Amino acid sequence: MRFRFFKTIAFRLTAWYAGIFIVSSLIMFLMFSFFFTKTMLHKIDLDLEENLKVFSGVISREGMGGAKRFAITKARSAGEKIVFYRLLYPTGEVFASSRMLYWNDIKADKNILNRVILEKRNFFQTIEQGSRDEDIRVIYGFIAQGVILQSGISMGTYSKFLNIFIMAFPASMGFIILFSAVTGWFLAKKALSGVGQIIKIAKKVSHTEQDLLDSRVPLTGTGDELDLLAQTFNQMLDRIEKLITGIKEMGDNIAHDLKSPVARIRGLAEITMLESDTIDEYKKMASSTIEESDRLIDMINTMLLISKARSGNARFKFEKLDISEMINSACELFGALAEENNITFKYQIEDSIIIKGDKKMLQRAFSNILDNAFKYTPGGKSIDVLVEQSHSKIVVIKVTDTGRGIDAFDLDKIFKRFYRADTARSEQGSGLGLALALAIVKEHGGNIDVASEKGSGSRFTITLPNGNL
Repeated sequence: MRFRFFKTIAFRLTAWYAGIFIVSSLIMFLMFSFFFTKTMLHKIDLDLEENLKVFSGVISREGMGGAKRFAITKARSAGEKIVFYRLLYPTGEVFASSRMLYWNDIKADKNILNRVILEKRNFFQTIEQGSRDEDIRVIYGFIAQGVILQSGISMGTYSKFLNIFIMAFPASMGFIILFSAVTGWFLAKKALSGVGQIIKIAKKVSHTEQDLLDSRVPLTGTGDELDLLAQTFNQMLDRIEKLITGIKEMGDNIAHDLKSPVARIRGLAEITMLESDTIDEYKKMASSTIEESDRLIDMINTMLLISKARSGNARFKFEKLDISEMINSACELFGALAEENNITFKYQIEDSIIIKGDKKMLQRAFSNILDNAFKYTPGGKSIDVLVEQSHSKIVVIKVTDTGRGIDAFDLDKIFKRFYRADTARSEQGSGLGLALALAIVKEHGGNIDVASEKGSGSRFTITLPNGNL
């Protein structure tokens, strides 16, 4: 459990959040230190340059004696441990200064004096004073002809502030680490709360029976990614529940439809064995057994064909096909059935409609649709077939009858395997004809639509593309 915790997304998000927060704080600290130091030096340098200008003005008004007195007075007013002034000859000799007891160890830098003389500009120097735990910022610059001012100011006040900040940094970083970890954990857990719900529901579903598949992840309504994930997960559960229900129904239907012919075969064999003693009766039993077996084999082959067609593994033989001629031939075959059952049968077929398809499969699909129309249309009613090609090169085949019609409740289910509406159970059939027809038409890139009103008849519309010729 301990190692699993370190692998959780919540832990990793917390680590990332805390890490980014800590790195950002460290960068801010370094930037603050850098800019504070730069700003501090810039302000001190401005003050030192201002002193140069003041001393130049004093010398121009009161001469060298006035400059000496001004140096002593200004050092006293600012604090003799805060600032010092030295008046130097270009050789480095000191001829006047403020009280230097505190600054006695600060000497004039010969190299800087030479650069001031050569370049005729001010130079700055930072002197570290380890013994007094403070740095001194010093300026060298001409204030009169042949007179150089060396002025220094203690950076102790600024350094103390920076040192306090540096000393407080470890404690601040400790607080930042703790705060970022707690905040990151809280935010991560809150953000991933939806994932926890999904995991909980997924575990529940994976360990329950089908009748308990109705559990769903509650939606927050925020519309964020986790809410969309929960919505998608619920849709997946809906689909799984629907598929499982369909598989169960199909299994029940298969068991029911296989049970009847097997029961008939067994019953006939049992009666023949108990009551018959002639060769003819045994031959009759064998003939019935073959007939029922053929029906079972046909049912199984149809189921396999539907499955292969739906999965895209059916081996259809696509070739140039005159579908007008194919449907016309099928309608002529059904003509005798229409006359026998006193059904008005009309067909209007546009000539020479050429498509690319599997003739045998399309014949089977159309025959199943037309056979259904005849099966559920009583005598005295009518069946019409219309075949035409639209301007968009779509072949439209309509089979319209005025028979029993289909209940609205059954309309979206009639293309399922083994599904038979209550009104159809009295008729012979396996419930695979429409499912096979739809699978074949879809394999050809088309579709079948149905419109019906109970008691008024139905209309099946087959559409097939013709854009590849």
